[in-house]
Amino acid sequence: MKKNEFITECEKLGIEISEDHIQKFITYKNLLIEWNSKFNLTSIVKEDEIYLKHFYDSLCLVKATKLNDNIKFCDFGTGAGFPGIVLAILFNNIYVDLIESNGKKVKFLNIVKETLNLKNVKIIQDRIESYAKENRELYDVVTCRAVSNLGIISELAVSIIKINGLFVPLKSNIDDEISRYIKEICKLGYKLEKVVEYNLPVENARRTIPILRKIKQTELKYPRNYNLIISKYK
Repeated sequence: MKKNEFITECEKLGIEISEDHIQKFITYKNLLIEWNSKFNLTSIVKEDEIYLKHFYDSLCLVKATKLNDNIKFCDFGTGAGFPGIVLAILFNNIYVDLIESNGKKVKFLNIVKETLNLKNVKIIQDRIESYAKENRELYDVVTCRAVSNLGIISELAVSIIKINGLFVPLKSNIDDEISRYIKEICKLGYKLEKVVEYNLPVENARRTIPILRKIKQTELKYPRNYNLIISKYK
C-alpha cells in the first residue's frame, strides 16, 4: 500500500488525513525503520507493508467502536505502538495509555511520543497483569494486537475496563477461539455483542474484531497469575 492508497482507504473508513497527519505518519515510519535496525521492534519494515499492516490495519478499529471525545483508551502489549500511537495521531480528542513491558520498546515509544508531540499519550512500562491488579475499571475502550489468544487477553484486560466499556482486540481468524473460550469469557463479565469481519485491501487478508462489552464488576481475583491464565486457555 502506497501513501496515496493509504489516504484513500482511510477516507473509506470515514477518516480524513490532513497534511499534518501524513507528515507524522512519515516521521513515524522513518523512526520505525531506523530503530528497528537497533532493536527488534517488528518484522514488518517495508514501507508498503508499514502503511498497510501497521497504519491502516490499526485504524480499522473504527469499524468496531467510535472514538468519542475524552474517552480513556488503553492499548496493552503495544510493542512499537500499534494500534495505540496510530490512533493517537488521528484522534487527539482521546486519552491513550500504552502499556508495554519491554524496555527497548518503551524507549522507542517515548522517542515517537516526543518527536510527534503526542500530548494525549501516556506510556507505562509494566506487564498488563501487574498493572491491572492496581488500576481497576479505568478505561472506556481497551485493545491489543498480536498478543495472545482470545481467552488469555480477555482475562488480562477485564479488570481495567469500566462497566459498560469495551474490549475490542484486533485479531485474524478467531472462529475457533470464540467457540473454545466464549463460556469462560462470559464468566469474566463480558457480553459478546458482535464480531466485525473485513479483509485488508491489497492482499485481501482476513481480519476480525470481537466486540466484548463488560457488563459487571470484575472479581478481585482477576487477573490471575499469568502462568495460571495460560494454563487455563491452552
